[in-house]
Amino acid sequence: MSSCNIVKNAKIYAKITRLDDAIFIRDLLIKNDWDLDKIPQTVQCGDNYWVLAIIDDKIQLLAKYKTEPSQKTIDKLIKNHIRNPNNSKYGLNISKVFDTFVIKKQIAGDDYIFGYYDNLEDAQFVRNYLLDHNWNVNEFNQVNYCDASDKYKVVSVIDDRVYVLASSDSDDFNLDDVYREFLAKISKHKYGLAIYPHLDELKDKISDLEEEFAVKSADEVWSFEDIDDTKSPLNQIVFNLTPFEKSVYDAIGENTSFDEIKKALARYRSKNFDGKINRNLNQLIERGLVEKIDNQYRKTNF
Repeated sequence: MSSCNIVKNAKIYAKITRLDDAIFIRDLLIKNDWDLDKIPQTVQCGDNYWVLAIIDDKIQLLAKYKTEPSQKTIDKLIKNHIRNPNNSKYGLNISKVFDTFVIKKQIAGDDYIFGYYDNLEDAQFVRNYLLDHNWNVNEFNQVNYCDASDKYKVVSVIDDRVYVLASSDSDDFNLDDVYREFLAKISKHKYGLAIYPHLDELKDKISDLEEEFAVKSADEVWSFEDIDDTKSPLNQIVFNLTPFEKSVYDAIGENTSFDEIKKALARYRSKNFDGKINRNLNQLIERGLVEKIDNQYRKTNF
């Protein structure tokens, strides 16, 4: 998209998309003796209020409103522009690799990865916090406020990577539960019970993290203490399923419909057969062995 440069004495004061807007801002600069310190944050132009900001020694036209915006709105617009000056899909320093969001920044010619995330909200929160704190990972607290989502997030920095462990509308966390659930996710990823690519680097650090967090890796369904790493953990877990759960599990392929599962189990037909299959499917999903996508079922490790 082309833009109009506002220039005086070889200095570019602004790059503005529309010619009419550029003329208005040029006249505003002339009125203020080309002194950027005198440019107001809001200025009325016709029926609109314009929000202006001086960023990197240039005037940025951030938005236009029919009514005068609050200071809170102006501050949020400025923050959003700094975080995403080019109006790109994810903003500065965030890219997506398959289903994982990655924060990467080049420092002194070297690329540094600051974290991996399974959702954009967490990635943007960490990126925003790092931008506000000069990319110092040591500035994070255990619980931090996210101004973009209006949520509180539990954070842990592990080997210079920033991990978001939990999010909530309030800052009232039971940290032991948060750490236990986080460790359980790592364990389930390690043993093939669930897929969390953003936790891949932590698979061999579980015992160290258990010591650091002073909790054991466990959740309501699984206990990982008795899993033998020398054997297939998935085989051990499947072996402990009830006979009917095992039959339902075996009936599931790459993409299997409920009717196909029901047909494969026809020899077990009994009263409320559909309900029995559904209960066992839900138990398999809860254990992380099966996932449902649209109306199809598949093993999570398929």
